[in-house]
Amino acid sequence: MFPFFFLLFLSSFPFTIVFSSHCTTSTSTKTFEKCMPLPSQDASISWTFHPHNATLDIVFFGSFISPSGWVGFGINPTSPEMTGTRALIAFPDPNSGQLVLLPYIIDPSVKLQINPLLSRPLDIHLLTSSSTLYGGKMATIHNGATIQIYATLKLVTNKTKNIHFVWNRGLYVQGYSPTIHPTTINDLSSIATIDVLSGSEAKYHNNFMTLKYIHGAINAISWGIILPIGAVTARYLRHVESLGPAWFYAHAGIQLSGILLGIVGFGFGIRLGQLSPGRVYGLHRKLGIATFSLGMLQTLALFFRPKTTNKFRRYWKSYHHFVGYACVVLGVVNVFQGFEVMGEGKSYTKLAYCLCLSTLIGISVALEVNSWVVFCRKAKEEKLRREGLIGSSGKFSGSSHG
Repeated sequence: MFPFFFLLFLSSFPFTIVFSSHCTTSTSTKTFEKCMPLPSQDASISWTFHPHNATLDIVFFGSFISPSGWVGFGINPTSPEMTGTRALIAFPDPNSGQLVLLPYIIDPSVKLQINPLLSRPLDIHLLTSSSTLYGGKMATIHNGATIQIYATLKLVTNKTKNIHFVWNRGLYVQGYSPTIHPTTINDLSSIATIDVLSGSEAKYHNNFMTLKYIHGAINAISWGIILPIGAVTARYLRHVESLGPAWFYAHAGIQLSGILLGIVGFGFGIRLGQLSPGRVYGLHRKLGIATFSLGMLQTLALFFRPKTTNKFRRYWKSYHHFVGYACVVLGVVNVFQGFEVMGEGKSYTKLAYCLCLSTLIGISVALEVNSWVVFCRKAKEEKLRREGLIGSSGKFSGSSHG
């Protein structure tokens, strides 16, 4: 049963990247040559690039998440991240309630919430810009209202392959200052690098997403499945006398293979952090570092394992048990945190992992109950033996009365 769920878990990982929304090349006022769905927030863009003068006509399709919220779209001239983005942000005017579109530059002080986001002219060649709600002049801003942000820009000649588009949306606007957007994975993934000439997404973004899923799969298998199996092996097989020392070699082999695989997964995580400087998953990262550190301490402890006759052996065993179980618990918790970070919180992949984990827990409960039954039976036999009611062979003894 467990191998079946394990294979189901492996097969459920979405290694093929599929965008969630559709796109269109036509609006009520204009027709464009190309379009592309964006990887988050059900957003999309359409555009026409004019090579003879390097101008880009573009429209962004987004949606509000609050009647008092904002929707923004822009270009980062240097890197695929929020900081440094030159953005056009639409929101209801606090005085008239009408839709307004203002330019903003997202500098580091805004990301750190040191200063409010204030409108200022953009330092890129923005020729025209406008915005409109789906439904025309009679449309109102509400949760789910669709907006189109139009812009015409002049690009640098021969630099059309890696245009970093950034978009997002928020719940509130204070005066004319949009407040911070939500920080779910869906909102932190609102970046795409596109070749506007060919209409394709940059290859390294697809490689990044593939690397992300490989990182998730390796760590879920190592920290979330293999290491718990190793812990179960040590706890319940060591008392099986017929196995002899085989339980120890099985336990050590399983744990070492899990740790080695976990090191690879941790390395992928470090690389992902280097490739995404604008994205910070604080809790997931801290749990990952803590789990990795405990795993390394547990591995190093093998080289300092005292002999059974050493007086420090019991202290080493207490340390080994505490660190081992802490590593397993943190690893499993971080696997679930990883599903949320990857936007797989309600996916079949998470369901398959839950089935694997619940099967392992069910096996552990059954073995634990069996262990206690055996322990209680042996304790009762030992008590009867001390009282002289049974012999060393386990048979009842006593005097006969005639």
